[in-house]
Amino acid sequence: MTRFDFTDKVVLVAGASRGIGEAVSHGFAEHGATVICSSRKQADCEKVAEKIREKGGKAISAELHLGNLDHQENILSLIKSKFGRLDVLINNGATSPHFGPAHEASEAAFDKTIQVNTRGPYFLSTKSFPLLKENGGGAIINVASIDGIQPAEFRVIYGMSKAALIAMTKGLAKEYSQHGVRVNALLPGFTDTKLASALKDNPAMDIYVKMNLAIKRMAQPEEMVGAVLYMASQEASYYTGQSMIVDGGAVI
Repeated sequence: MTRFDFTDKVVLVAGASRGIGEAVSHGFAEHGATVICSSRKQADCEKVAEKIREKGGKAISAELHLGNLDHQENILSLIKSKFGRLDVLINNGATSPHFGPAHEASEAAFDKTIQVNTRGPYFLSTKSFPLLKENGGGAIINVASIDGIQPAEFRVIYGMSKAALIAMTKGLAKEYSQHGVRVNALLPGFTDTKLASALKDNPAMDIYVKMNLAIKRMAQPEEMVGAVLYMASQEASYYTGQSMIVDGGAVI
C-alpha cells in the first residue's frame, strides 16, 4: 500500500509539459490518479502523458494556456464530460519574461507575467471550484515561489505575481475549505527548470547557492513532488491556507 493513495482521483496539472509540473504529473500517476497533463503546448504534454501510460499509469493531454479563459472553460468541460469529477487542481504554469532592473520592464512584460502567474490561476481555481465541490471536496495547490515572500532584485514583477498568488491561496482557503476544498501553496526555491535556466548559467548564482542555501545545491523538480502529494492527500485533511516552503534552506 502506498503512503498516498489517489486511486480513482482525477488531477488537473496546469503547466505539465516540463519541470515541476511534469514531475508532479508522474508522481500523481504513480499513486493511482488519472492525470490531465496540460499546457499551451499540448504536443509536449502528450509526450508526458505517453510516458505515464507506458509505465502503466493513466493520463491524457489537453491544451491550456493558463491566461486564456476560453481554454479554461474548454478543459473543465472536457474533464466533466470524460471523467465526471475533479479532485485536485495544480496551478503550476508560470512565466517571467523580464529579468533585469525594474525600471526597464515593459508594460507587455508586466501584463504577461500577471496574466499567466496570477490572473490565470485565480480564474482556473474559481472555475474549478464547483466541480471540486460536487464530489465531496478536493484540493487546490498553487505553485508560487520563495520570491513571493523574499523579493529578489531583477525579478520584481515575478515576485509580485507570486506574492499575489500566496495571498489568493489564503483568501480562497477561507472561502472554500468549509466546502471541503482545501487550498495551499508550494513555495519552491532555486529549482533546475527551464524558467530558471537564465539564472542557472550565471556564475553569480553558483556563489549565491553556496553562500545562502543550507543545502548547497539547487533543487531538482522531483524533490517538489512529495510536498505536493502530501498537500493533495487525505493525510493533509486539516492543512489549508498554508505555504509549504521547499527551498533547501534559503529562507531560514
